[in-house]
Amino acid sequence: MQSLDELSKNLHLLLERYEALQQENAALREDIKRQREELIRTHSELSALQQQNRRLATANALTEAENSEEALKRVNALIAQVDRAINALKR
Repeated sequence: MQSLDELSKNLHLLLERYEALQQENAALREDIKRQREELIRTHSELSALQQQNRRLATANALTEAENSEEALKRVNALIAQVDRAINALKR
């Protein structure tokens, strides 16, 4: 009888530990899901900030031109690039 009671206690303890591990596993899976969503959001923010940084660098380069003639050449070059891109999209 002693060993049967001991076996029953061990089985009960095993089931409790299994349930605790199941709950911990579910919590960890939920945490992974939240972290993935945060990573996606952060990546999106990073992309937007990089694009904004490129725009600001371009604007800064235009304002730092030594004279207005050089700035005008840069603007014309940018307009030409945009025109080429539009024409490529029309095809």
